[in-house]
Amino acid sequence: MVVIVMGVSGSGKTTVGKRLAEVLGWRFVDADDVHPPGNIAKMTAGIPLTDEDRAPWLARLRDVVQRALESGESLMLACSALKRPYRELLTVDPRQVRWVYLHAPRELIAERLKQRRGHYMPSTLLDSQLAALEAPEDALSVDVSADPDAVVDTVLRGLGLQRPA
Repeated sequence: MVVIVMGVSGSGKTTVGKRLAEVLGWRFVDADDVHPPGNIAKMTAGIPLTDEDRAPWLARLRDVVQRALESGESLMLACSALKRPYRELLTVDPRQVRWVYLHAPRELIAERLKQRRGHYMPSTLLDSQLAALEAPEDALSVDVSADPDAVVDTVLRGLGLQRPA
């Protein structure tokens, strides 16, 4: 199975995704680490990415998902996947790919972004991400206003997964 944890920057994709992967003993991949240097340079400069900018990145991520499914590996992927076509591309096999949509009020996410250090995505791009976001209808939707451990428990319950004994 592949679980893709999605949402805008600052929604907790990496934090929640890593914790879920640790709890379940799965491999974790952060889509931010797969961006080509040109995309990182644009975002660092506060320039929103276009669909054309995202296309090679999404193709790489699709390959990651495909290889995990082909090898029978369980994978937790943290990826913004803001638009429906992006999610359709990454849903290599709808029977084996599940989506978790992390969201919270804009003010909370903006505050988290202001406090974040060492990440190339500036808080000034939050509004462009929210404008591009096409909230999924077919994902487990989880409000991330609670602490990360509570969010992890909510996701596990929502996906019907249990912590290993």
